[in-house]
Formats: sequence, C-alpha cells, structure tokens
Amino acid sequence: MKSPRFLLSVVLLSLSTAAFAQSAATSGAPSDAQKSFDQLKNLAGTWKGLVTANPPQADWDNKPLWVSLRVTSRGNAIVHEIKEPGTPDDPSKDDPISLLYMDNDRLTLIHYCDAGNRPRMVAKASPDGKTVEFDFADVSGSTQYGHMHHAVFTVIDANHHTEDWTFMLPGDKHVQAHMDLQRAK
Repeated sequence: MKSPRFLLSVVLLSLSTAAFAQSAATSGAPSDAQKSFDQLKNLAGTWKGLVTANPPQADWDNKPLWVSLRVTSRGNAIVHEIKEPGTPDDPSKDDPISLLYMDNDRLTLIHYCDAGNRPRMVAKASPDGKTVEFDFADVSGSTQYGHMHHAVFTVIDANHHTEDWTFMLPGDKHVQAHMDLQRAK
C-alpha cells in the first residue's frame, strides 16, 4: 500500500498541474505590453540610416549609423545595438546596448549607456499600435554625464522604422536623437 505522504504528493501535483493548465487556457488575449514586445520582435535584423539631433550636435548630427535588433533568450529578450559604420568591435568605442524584455506584465528596456549607467524605462503602447514609447523609471550608476531618459520606436512598415532617443544632460537639459532607419537585412 502506498504511503499517505506519497498519495498526498500525487494529489497536490495533479491539482497544481490542472490549475496551471487552466490558467494558461483562460489567460485570454495578450496584454498591450506583450503585443508591443511581439511587434518589436518583428524588427529583428540590421538597419541603416541617419541620425539627426535636436539641438544639433556637430560631432554626430546627420551621420550614418547601423542598428541591430536580435531576438535572444528563447524569445524572451531583444538586444538592440547602435553602431557607427566602420568602427571596429572594440569596447573603447561608442556602442550603446539596450535590452528589452517582459517583466511580468510590463515591457521594460534597460539601456547600457556609454555614459556608464543603466537607465530602466517602461513601455506604453500607442492607440494605433504602431508606436512603443518607453518612459524613464530609474537609473543605476552615476548620472554625472547624463543619462538616457526616453525612447520611442515607431513602425512604419516591415522595412522602415524610426527611433527617437532622449538623453538628459546635467542641469535638466536634453538632446533628442532621431533615427530614420531602413532595413539592410
């Protein structure tokens, strides 16, 4: 005869499996955050375009750039990298990286900034479903040189999207970078 402890374990395991299956089946439609994340996954690939700044920045205004978006971690994250064409893979070069992922029911972006900090932003979707806007939540690391404060991704079509990034300088001054991007691959 089976021990009562063994039978209790089997019953509890059966109940938890049934509860999990039921919650997965009744969860319904994906949240707005999940829809936005899925939309951004469709941008996976390599993009090229120009960056313009407001106010103008002589050292990088109207310069070409490459943006790479890669879905990773079994579909649970997107790695976003901005790179100036012709720059080698060298940690001393300016290649900011962002990581986008679902944090429970929120789409979150962490920007690993060349200013040496890691601002975290949380997304909100637009009513038209084509724009994903990330608002500043908090920052880790020093903000002595400023920090990324806001990001907006706008999907035009499968081969064209724009990105707007706002960098907050010390003294609450900001620079907005607008990237008009075409799919390269």
